[in-house]
Amino acid sequence: MKSVVVTGASGFLGGALALKLLKRGVQVYGVGATDEGFQRFAGFENFVPVVAEFGDYSKLLELISGRDFDVFYHFAWQGVFGEAFKDYALQLQNARYACEALMQAKQLGCKKFVLAGTYNEFEVKGFMDDIEYQPRYTCIYASAKLVSELICRTLAYQNNLDYNAGLVCMAYGENNFSDMLPNVVLKQLLKGEEPKLITGDNYYDMVYVDDVAEAFAAIGERGVNQQSYYIGHRRLRTFRELLSEMRDIVSPETKLHFGSFQDTADMDYSRIDLEALYRDTGFECRADFKESIMKTTAWLKEQMTNKNSGGGGYFKSLIIFIYIADILGFLSFLRRQYK
Repeated sequence: MKSVVVTGASGFLGGALALKLLKRGVQVYGVGATDEGFQRFAGFENFVPVVAEFGDYSKLLELISGRDFDVFYHFAWQGVFGEAFKDYALQLQNARYACEALMQAKQLGCKKFVLAGTYNEFEVKGFMDDIEYQPRYTCIYASAKLVSELICRTLAYQNNLDYNAGLVCMAYGENNFSDMLPNVVLKQLLKGEEPKLITGDNYYDMVYVDDVAEAFAAIGERGVNQQSYYIGHRRLRTFRELLSEMRDIVSPETKLHFGSFQDTADMDYSRIDLEALYRDTGFECRADFKESIMKTTAWLKEQMTNKNSGGGGYFKSLIIFIYIADILGFLSFLRRQYK
């Protein structure tokens, strides 16, 4: 690849992919709602910032100066965890903008459109055929992702644009500021708290951010047209096994309370082709679990320290400056009054 567009470049996964491609010499037009998240790309002459909110997506053709890109990657999505899962209006709006991104990709002369989806789409597909299934609020988010997949795939086909999707399982790693499960549990372990968890005897998967970025790079280069790929491991372990190892790495003496909550999600991995990504692109997740958890933990500890210290030296200096300025201003006022 020589040039790409990445929406959500200021975010967790989109930013990781953008950084990886920049280091390889690929020209990256990074799209983000603000330029605050572009700081990590400082020094890369092959990075072109594009500040655009979702409402500006219909004007991407005007905002992006380049043309004839190899891949248009769409990561931008609002409400990817927690209470936002319940916001069906927000989630449907996300789907609309994904479709708008694809149509802009076509006008920009992109050769391929790659959508970042979620493995929770498999859960939605499963409960559609099961009248006894009790869907979680996560299914609203996953349904919007699935709608994006179906419509974008159709639009791509009708507009002679190559299409792929990467369906990401639970991702973790540095620069993830969310309250997704890995972050929550790791923070509890760092604080010496005993996490309350589900029973966890079912299969589960967690993937390190660097593996996610590498997977999307492989999909962009070698993905088979119209194919959606599961981004996770080819061999699975249970939730209990993964969380127990995480505990052993971070805080071996801490007790994990499995069974404190009911496990409402039972992903049927028999519906998922775990080998497709490796078969078509040659890529598989290779990050060492212990090493990646230690990196993530170190980053989280730094964020927690900065938060407890009031946001860092810059803000402390700013407050002191304002305080001194107020004093000097008041003294100047007194001199004028009693001169």
